Amino acid sequence: MDWLTEFPQIGGRDLRLMSRTIDQHYRAFSRAYGDTIEAMFRPLLDFLLWFERLLLGTPWFIVLGAIVLIVWLASRSPKITIGTAVALTLIGVFGMWEDTMRTLSIIIVCTLMSIVIGLPIGIVMSRSDRVQAVVNPILDVMQTMPSFVYLIPIVMLLGIGLIPGLIVVVIYAMPPIIRLTNLGIRLVDKEVLEAANAFGSSTWQRLMQVQLPLALPTIMAGINQTIMMALAMVVVASLIGVRGLGQPVLQAITNQYFTQGVLNGLAIVAIAIIFDRASQAYGKRLQRHREAAHG
Repeated sequence: MDWLTEFPQIGGRDLRLMSRTIDQHYRAFSRAYGDTIEAMFRPLLDFLLWFERLLLGTPWFIVLGAIVLIVWLASRSPKITIGTAVALTLIGVFGMWEDTMRTLSIIIVCTLMSIVIGLPIGIVMSRSDRVQAVVNPILDVMQTMPSFVYLIPIVMLLGIGLIPGLIVVVIYAMPPIIRLTNLGIRLVDKEVLEAANAFGSSTWQRLMQVQLPLALPTIMAGINQTIMMALAMVVVASLIGVRGLGQPVLQAITNQYFTQGVLNGLAIVAIAIIFDRASQAYGKRLQRHREAAHG
């Protein structure tokens, strides 16, 4: 009658045996396929390293000018553009330029990878309730799993380095682009779709010329959230060897360097604000353009 007073549970010996068995099988899997999986991601790593060398090898004033120009073209806002120039100048003045470029390169590559993988999944979800029912719980797990837990299987499989860092960041950052692509396409006005059907549009034409353009502001919001999620992983990814602004923050925590931690943390915040304001302004411009085009 012990079960009336104590919650029935698996015995400690059985629980340890189960954990040991799972760990042994996973280690065997990582030894057998770890190199193959790492080789699959090698082109992505080469692209990341090339992009990082490009940012670090180009004179700082050209990189700063290019970023400010991109922000201006996206936002057409003097306030956001001047703010970007001031923030990047302060980052350089305080000696964080190189780490910021490394962080920018990994964030941009991870965001591109998330879009390339997530956009088609979101489109497929929008076309099938069954696919949506299967993918949604997976996205829930990806978004609610503590970020440190991602590191355990990835490090066991691939060790420490940039490739596991890329995978961890992409897994954490991808759900918003999938969810908001699905939502944006599903919210397209049915009357507009009926009009496209009446003109004899094919499925592909309807998707490319009607649904995706109309869903673009929502998809841009998804890209914005993906960038923010990727930036949130900068410090966590530094635990497995990803260089950038996360490593000085980690060093500051370890050695109790308050100023170093705050400055690098503020640099991450500045990048997040630049991406957020520029992408939001671009999304609003697209929304206004769409409303003007449709009267």
